[in-house]
Amino acid sequence: MAHYRRAGEVPPKRHTQFRTPEGGLYYEELMGEEGFSSDSSLLYHRAIPSAVVDATPWELPDQSTTENRPLLARHLQLHALFPGEEGKRADVVTGRRLVLGNGDVRISYVVAGEASPLYRNAVGDECVYVEAGAATVETVFGTLTARQGDYVLLPRATTHRWVPVGEEPLRCYVIEANSHIAPPKRYLSRYGQLLEHAPYCERDLHGPDGPLLVDGSDVEVLVKHRGSRGVTGTRYTYPTHPFDVVGWDGCLYPYTFSVHDFEPITGRVHQPPPAHQVFEGDNFVICNFVPRKVDYHPLAVPVPYYHSNVDSDEVMFYCGGDYEARKGSGIGQGSISLHPGGYAHGPQPGAMERALGAEFFDELAVMVDTFRPLELGEGAVASEDPNYAWTWSGRGPAS
Repeated sequence: MAHYRRAGEVPPKRHTQFRTPEGGLYYEELMGEEGFSSDSSLLYHRAIPSAVVDATPWELPDQSTTENRPLLARHLQLHALFPGEEGKRADVVTGRRLVLGNGDVRISYVVAGEASPLYRNAVGDECVYVEAGAATVETVFGTLTARQGDYVLLPRATTHRWVPVGEEPLRCYVIEANSHIAPPKRYLSRYGQLLEHAPYCERDLHGPDGPLLVDGSDVEVLVKHRGSRGVTGTRYTYPTHPFDVVGWDGCLYPYTFSVHDFEPITGRVHQPPPAHQVFEGDNFVICNFVPRKVDYHPLAVPVPYYHSNVDSDEVMFYCGGDYEARKGSGIGQGSISLHPGGYAHGPQPGAMERALGAEFFDELAVMVDTFRPLELGEGAVASEDPNYAWTWSGRGPAS
């Protein structure tokens, strides 16, 4: 995120002496991507940031996946994963249930009512979409406010925790990369500014306003990191609280972006998904479909045409409004549709005819397209509607 920001107190020149009121030195930490060759920030700690006093294994929630075989379109009902009061006892970090994943990205879902432990993902960036509820996200950079419709972008290795706010449970759709997540390159100038044709700009991105200073001793932090068999975890104990940063500056930091600030790109005929793109990572993209005016050619068919994603799997999370193309399929709020590469898909029977003459679609969905096949996590297996693949034909293998 190449948009410079400064919070708290920093010295006039980097890598120079910066002293406490008592005369000691603050401890400078460079947090940077791609070694020393890409975006970074400098953080100034009151205590040594690398000091730990204990380390033990942290057993992650079930990360196992199974192949999508036979190759089928899938409908997953995520709200069924946290029935009744169950979500109020979970937190955003340890309560996640893995839905889909491959070597580039993992998609989880969680309903939370409790504050999470301190947590750091050392595998890749996280993009968390807040489907419902609100939270304060406390980070080593400062505090973010997250509301319904916000994406929360957390750079790799950012220590943070989620604190739900209010009575409504916090519902989060979690996209975890094995890489960095950023605005699409075509939206950016060669120096990193969002261009005029981009559907959002820097004014729509909200970072921490100031440092968050917290005292404490023997503080535990859960760290997700790479292991010989994939993703694993370690529980560290720090002698002082990680939120001891008095100031920082740079171009790498967490921020929020509201889906309601995305300006849809429309045309005379149906616009393909790249017009709806919001972020990208290695081997995947994130798009959002928001309420918008639709195609205005007199013979336009506003719903998508049938298409075969020969190079990608398409995952759609339905999180608001009334998704016109999926009527009659059983899909509703909190549903995921998975349409894998090599499998033609498109609107449900009758959807094209019903959409003729429409001028506005009131729909909200977050889409992830991956360029390697996705496998099913335990959350997918537990929430699948087995009838979805047959809804275009009206008959299944038992008919």
